[in-house]
Amino acid sequence: MRESEIEKTLTEEVKKRGGLALKIVSPSMAGVPDRLILMECGRLAFIELKAPEKKMRPLQIKRKKQLEALGFLVYCIDSKEQIGGVLDEICST
Repeated sequence: MRESEIEKTLTEEVKKRGGLALKIVSPSMAGVPDRLILMECGRLAFIELKAPEKKMRPLQIKRKKQLEALGFLVYCIDSKEQIGGVLDEICST
């Protein structure tokens, strides 16, 4: 399975739940997560998407820690099966 398939499923599931899955493009800062998830429950989180069993690069891990230090939720998803649980967690946190 490809990362793009997981990303498409994520955006569809977020939309079904009334949220937005915004693609992040940051020319001035490398390593930022792929998507900003804005949920109807008033919560947001950053999502890094990976192909199955692929790991985040060191710079991506650094950005994840920076965002978490600011109080944001940051997840790495590498399978379609993780999506529902992550979205549930975003709204319950």
